[in-house]
Amino acid sequence: MQCFIYSGKKKAELFLYITNKNDFSNVPEALFASFGTTEFVMELELTPERKLARVDVTKVMISLKDKGYFIQMPPVPIRTPDKIQ
Repeated sequence: MQCFIYSGKKKAELFLYITNKNDFSNVPEALFASFGTTEFVMELELTPERKLARVDVTKVMISLKDKGYFIQMPPVPIRTPDKIQ
């Protein structure tokens, strides 16, 4: 499955995956607006065997098939407890 990945300018490390380059018609308007200006990042061929850095490729493929898009959220910062004195 071919996909095209875009980053949003409003939030670092927020990515939008779509099935057709520059075709955002399946992305809800409010969600698309929350990205601000989008910038094309890369094109990928997704297969069940492909490993992605932060998301399960199967979830991405299902979302692309069912909704026509997938949102990859930024990683949640790891918080460590304050030092105990």
